[in-house]
This record gives sequence, C-alpha cells and structure tokens, in this order.
Amino acid sequence: MTIKEILEKYRKVAVIGFSDNPSRDSHSIALYLKKYGFTVYGVNPKLGGKIVEGINCYKTLAEIPDEVEIIDIFRLPIAVLPIVREAMKLNYKPPVIWTQFGIINDDARKLALENGFEYVENRCILVEHSKIK
Repeated sequence: MTIKEILEKYRKVAVIGFSDNPSRDSHSIALYLKKYGFTVYGVNPKLGGKIVEGINCYKTLAEIPDEVEIIDIFRLPIAVLPIVREAMKLNYKPPVIWTQFGIINDDARKLALENGFEYVENRCILVEHSKIK
C-alpha cells in the first residue's frame, strides 16, 4: 500500500508521544491532522484523561475506546519496539504503524512487517499528507 493510499483510506490516528506543548512537533502535527478531518487521539502517560485543544488523551494505546488505524510514533527509536508489541496485544489490529523523521528501528520494523502491519518509517505524516491534500 502506498503512503497516498494509507492517508486516503485510514482516518483514525493515535499520536504516541503527543505533547500539550505547542512548540513540539507531536502537538502541531496532531492539530494539523485534526484540521484535515482525521480523528486524532493523543497518547502520553502524563496527559491521560485530559483534552488538549480538542484532542482526547490517553495513557496507553489500549485505553483508546476506538479502533485506531494509524499509530503515529513521536518517540525515540529505542521506544518503537515496545510500541509495536503493545499494538500486537490490542483486541484489534491497527493497519499502520508510522514513525516520524529520524525514528528508525530495524527490529521494530521487522516485527511489524512479520505480523502484517503496514510500516512507514522515517517519514513525516504532515509532509506526506500535504503532498496529496
């Protein structure tokens, strides 16, 4: 599946590492996605239970009461493998795992692909969406 197809088909995004700080990329990109009609959920243990600029926040992926379709990761590369493992334990299978610029983890990519996830790595979802909007 191409990036264009992913962004046209899937509209529910969990932003892992979401921040309530407007100067952080995870914050501004989440708001961008919301502006363009995506349903966005923030995932950050410190923000669980809060609503930040209209974005409902949760401590973990498993707490989100909806079936997300894209897991967009704004964390250090070392944190990606545990996130893939967490996605594998959900009661449903999110179709796409996406890591932002500079976030590369070979083991996480391999595990995700072996388990049938689409995997987009080292790409900014805002930049990619702006190419097709």
